[in-house]
Amino acid sequence: FDWEAIGNDVFKTDKRPVILFDGICNLCNGGVNFALDNDSIGSFRFASLQSTIGKALLIRSGKETNDFSSIVLVTEEQSYFKSDAVIRIASKLDGHPAFPVVGAAGQVVPSFVSNFVYDFVAKNRHRFGESSNECRLDFGEFDDRFFDEPNK
Repeated sequence: FDWEAIGNDVFKTDKRPVILFDGICNLCNGGVNFALDNDSIGSFRFASLQSTIGKALLIRSGKETNDFSSIVLVTEEQSYFKSDAVIRIASKLDGHPAFPVVGAAGQVVPSFVSNFVYDFVAKNRHRFGESSNECRLDFGEFDDRFFDEPNK
């Protein structure tokens, strides 16, 4: 794959930020479902860290393709990691009036504090996100928020 070309193509026709998430983590998948349910205007697009798009955007963000340690919010201009990504995502959700407030309040918390909490949750995410035999099946309405795998 031409990782650089794939990463650059992501924003050619669609400028919406991309949330990269751990596709094998049930807690992370729950976070994606939460974001979908609370983003009525479709501000964000999504890709798993393990996907081709995810790996290309990791490289574009200065990370290794196997670095699945953090949620990543990728904009056309830059990338945000850990709690910084979560706070920026929360500030754009519109499902409840508190989300933008939480996002704004989170920006005044020192990053070493918010990242300490983030790291604790991330380190234990597979324990917090019990496995489930259920899968969200209504993705049809969200097709434009997920990426198809590019051709080689």
